Formats: sequence, C-alpha cells, structure tokens
Amino acid sequence: MNMMHKTGDITLGEMLDSIAATPDLPLIFFYNQTSIRPGYHVTEVKAGQFSALDCGANPEAWSEIFVQLWDIEEGDRTHMMAGKFAAIVRKVSEHVRVDGSAKLTFEVSDGVQPMQLFCAGAPILVDGTLHVSLSPRAASCKPRDRWLAEQSMKAASCCGPASSCCA
Repeated sequence: MNMMHKTGDITLGEMLDSIAATPDLPLIFFYNQTSIRPGYHVTEVKAGQFSALDCGANPEAWSEIFVQLWDIEEGDRTHMMAGKFAAIVRKVSEHVRVDGSAKLTFEVSDGVQPMQLFCAGAPILVDGTLHVSLSPRAASCKPRDRWLAEQSMKAASCCGPASSCCA
C-alpha cells in the first residue's frame, strides 16, 4: 500500500480514512525534526464548534478537534497502533457529533516543555509503520489568505492567448 503525502491541514475525516486500511500498523508522529517516543499517550481529545470574526470583520465558523499527545517514554511500550488511535478519536467525534470535515489540531508536550500546536499531513506508509508529519500551526490573516487565493485563481485563468482578464 502506498499512501501519498499531503501537505497542509488534513481534516479529521481524511485522517481516519487514511488509517482505516492499516489499523494494525504502528502510528508514529514526527514533529520538531524528531519522532514521538514509543510510550506516547493520547491524553485528551477535545471537539468544538467555533464562531469568530477575522481581522477584516468577516464572520467565520468551523468545527475543530484537538488531539493532545503526551510525548513520553514508558517502560516497554511500543508506538500506538493506528486502529487504537482511530478508536479513541472516533469515540469523541461521535459523542460530540463532529463531522469529518472538522479541522484537526494536535497539541504536543513532553510534560515539561509548553504545549505546541501542530497541523498534520496525511499518514504515509514507511517500512511497515504509518508516519504522520506534524507542522507548527502558524497564525494567518484570513482576508489576506482569501485575497492571495483569488489572485492565484485569476493568474491561472489568464494563461490563454489574448485573454481580457490580464489587460
């Protein structure tokens, strides 16, 4: 099985769908250029519905699920199996009725360092394990992000000969 790497934010549904086919494989998270230790725990799973105004006073609404990982070494424990991880997350998402399009955020700490927020890429199969890259969740300006996306779409549609949009 070959899973493609996806950059950016993976949703809850995409994560669960990606690991469903390989529930018996160890799930290993990578963050800050290192892998999570084999004794890691999923210590908390939170789900929420958010309503906000962005910096341009535009209303925003989304659902989000937070998975808290405690990065510790504990005895002879091995990395959690993908199926166990999915069962933990699915139990919470069903209890609070969060759909698959929910934004997925990981909170990671070793119990000493402050918690850090990460977004996840799609799981990829590597030597009989599933690897999930966690990238720092950066702040962004949604109005600017939308404007940049619009400009990119306009540029992409202007590549034909004598197009009027580029005049």
